Amino acid sequence: MTSSFLAPNGSPSFGFDDDAALAAALDTVLATAPDLLGLGEPTHGEPALPALRNRLFELLAQRGYASIALETDAVAALEVDAFVRGGRGTLDAAMATGFSHGFGDLPANRELVAWMRTRNDTLPPARRLAFHGVDGPMDADISPSPRPYLAHLRDYLLEHLGPDALPREAAARERGELDRLLGDDERWTDPAALYDAAASVGGTPEARALRVLADDLVTTLHAEAPQLVAAGPVEDWHAAAVHGRAALGMLRYHAAAAETRGAETTGAGTTGAGTTGAGTTGAGPRSTGERLSRMLGIRDELMARNLHAVRDRERHRGATFVFAQNAHLLRHPARWAIPGMDVEWSGAGAIVAAVGVERYTVVAGSLGASVASGLPAPAPSTFEGALEQVTGGSALVPTSRITRDGLHVRTDGTGDRAYAPLSAENLRNADAVLHVATSPGAPRTTAAAPTDVDLAARILRDLPGVTHLHVGEDHEAAPHSLGDWFFFAGDDARMPFATIVVHDTPGFDEDSALDRPGVFRLNIGVGRDEFERLFGFPPAELAQRRSDIDVAVPDRFVPHPTYGRQAWVAVLDPADATLTEVDRLLAVAHERSAGRERSVGRERSVGRESTARGTPS
Repeated sequence: MTSSFLAPNGSPSFGFDDDAALAAALDTVLATAPDLLGLGEPTHGEPALPALRNRLFELLAQRGYASIALETDAVAALEVDAFVRGGRGTLDAAMATGFSHGFGDLPANRELVAWMRTRNDTLPPARRLAFHGVDGPMDADISPSPRPYLAHLRDYLLEHLGPDALPREAAARERGELDRLLGDDERWTDPAALYDAAASVGGTPEARALRVLADDLVTTLHAEAPQLVAAGPVEDWHAAAVHGRAALGMLRYHAAAAETRGAETTGAGTTGAGTTGAGTTGAGPRSTGERLSRMLGIRDELMARNLHAVRDRERHRGATFVFAQNAHLLRHPARWAIPGMDVEWSGAGAIVAAVGVERYTVVAGSLGASVASGLPAPAPSTFEGALEQVTGGSALVPTSRITRDGLHVRTDGTGDRAYAPLSAENLRNADAVLHVATSPGAPRTTAAAPTDVDLAARILRDLPGVTHLHVGEDHEAAPHSLGDWFFFAGDDARMPFATIVVHDTPGFDEDSALDRPGVFRLNIGVGRDEFERLFGFPPAELAQRRSDIDVAVPDRFVPHPTYGRQAWVAVLDPADATLTEVDRLLAVAHERSAGRERSVGRERSVGRESTARGTPS
């Protein structure tokens, strides 16, 4: 198909060693200087994007950027910041203890820290590059105990203010009482809390008391800031503030994990007797998806707070470059596709952009072929594929130069929930796209996806005894049937076992959006058993599930939008993800149809014999 991307001015593409072209593209994106420049990545698994991040930060440092912030625990990152600014210790130690989520093992992160230390050794202290984390130590399915964070904040305040200046609660003054409220750390790290609110420690009286205590300690930290900063280095005050934000964020996260009831609603509701009446209804049970959405929203709210704190520290030194997954940085709601639940929340970038505190520019990361993520080269009709066709490779392109008509979201990922392909929504909510066409070591191409003509030839070649009808201009059929294919198992052309359609049927079959350039749909009559094997439910249940199924996504099996109840399945533009299964299902459908033909033939033969004997057929 013809790409619908508008060709950018100049040549935005670059090779992996072409710093001049990368710098030129960066200047285009930074025509308006931001305070905060975000670069996202669609997954954490591909090393090429962090490597490009490092090169971009070197260029940005030449343009006056003073700091970089990564999606890693803000408390742990304090150790990396101290090291890169000339502190004691070794690179190995900084990598081992200065990162969360296993990010200290990534070669690109090690290269970044080593380069920052070397660069800073040539600069006076006031101009040295700073390293920040913006995340908490929590992950989707586990969050550690807030013990070290609360203890650090409490001890800092005790050292400089004495016990009388702290909140009256004994836990703020006595280590043993704090330990009693915290209990065993294993209570806080139970992964069962993600799926079972009752397994979360966050709803206990002790956890609620700790949230009040943490809030009191943070309030004291800010209220007594003049005295505290006069008593010791300002860096110590900021470190205590980072610990305080982390402690509160974790306690809020655990509290959300323990929530069992949704919000109450007002209006017609169900009374205690089971009848419907007006008034306030009781809150319903909070589903796992709702709880997880709230937990992830709290995590990103902490990330947004950390970003604001970073900018408060850095605004007089220069702009900040932040690197995290796209979901955390783009301006639209973050979504996570998990079987059986819908998870959606506001990412840190959406929060920062909404409140308008910073001049924020965000670049969406995008991948073509990737060995680490299991991605082949993208199809030309996808956003990634069309971008590669226009730019000729990797590129940094402002989204204002990109149109989205006629393109679709790629579906050839590995199924890893952490990988998110480029979408029209990404482009609407980002200022630019950084696309890595082929990461080092990735296969450069895959076999081209078949056209409708290729697929028709494949069916006629591989299946025995197939006859077909291809609707041409001379055929007496409706205009929307022009170009369609019908395949029959034998000479009886009454019921096809498969069809290929290239147009929507107005007012009847339009949900697949077949009028997009180059899009066609293969339809296969597979029968009830294969239908249920594919989708996990029988054709009879399709009506109540139909609203949750997107039948316009390419290279993915879906129930036929019109004939799904008759056990027909469909796939748009079958390619790498579905072609093997397409061949199998075509063979199944062909055999079913051929079996019916044989049965009908036998019935006709018996009928003729019965008629010859003078008996009813």
